[in-house]
Amino acid sequence: MSPLSVVWTEEHERGIMAGQSAPVVPWHGIRETAVILLTGTESFLADRALRILTDRMKSSDAGVEINDLDAADYQQGDLLQLASPSLFGEPRLLRVQAVEKCNDAFLEDALSYLSAPEADVVVVLRHGGGNRGKKLLDAIKSAGAAALVVECKEIKKDAERVTFVQQEFQRHGVTIEPRAVRALVDAFSTDLAELASACSQLITDVGSAGITAATVERYYGGRVEATTFQIADQAISGHFAEALALLRHAHELGC
Repeated sequence: MSPLSVVWTEEHERGIMAGQSAPVVPWHGIRETAVILLTGTESFLADRALRILTDRMKSSDAGVEINDLDAADYQQGDLLQLASPSLFGEPRLLRVQAVEKCNDAFLEDALSYLSAPEADVVVVLRHGGGNRGKKLLDAIKSAGAAALVVECKEIKKDAERVTFVQQEFQRHGVTIEPRAVRALVDAFSTDLAELASACSQLITDVGSAGITAATVERYYGGRVEATTFQIADQAISGHFAEALALLRHAHELGC
């Protein structure tokens, strides 16, 4: 019996009867489970989580069967057909996009499938926000250990971006100075995908040597815009000439 079968027959049944909540994890905590809900408005993190899961399943079994569905343009029976037991029992991954725009046919089939997921099948539902499909979302959240809720919350606050950068380097075992973190966040303050790409490039190019503020300046100095934080940081540190230069730069940019 597969691990997914065990999850359903032993834990999920108890969870449903007791109204047990499904585990909730951040995007990087995604793992194989019978039904996975990717929820939240940060599309970049949702895409990355899905890629992590896909790559992991491929590395475990190169023969994994992968299918994609669009919940907004769904044809009755497609989900149940793709998830139906296969002759050879190979692992399968079903990736469903646009659940926040799902039609009634998908909602009906998804609720039916949730009551009895198939073994060796992982179904990932991407819901970008809103109330459409709420009945399904509530059912998943109450499905116990057979389901997993993966939160992909939008990263808006400066402190959240700092934490994101720190985690990017920690996961790869690469050291980065606090001032280098600050410089990266300042350089890519509006685009999370670009920020992640910059982290990846630094990890690939100079990761073993550790990342310093000078490294970030060398790579992305032209991207750093003068901000109130930077000006105050330089002034508090006693670097008055640098603070004045940043102030003039900000004025020229209209900041």
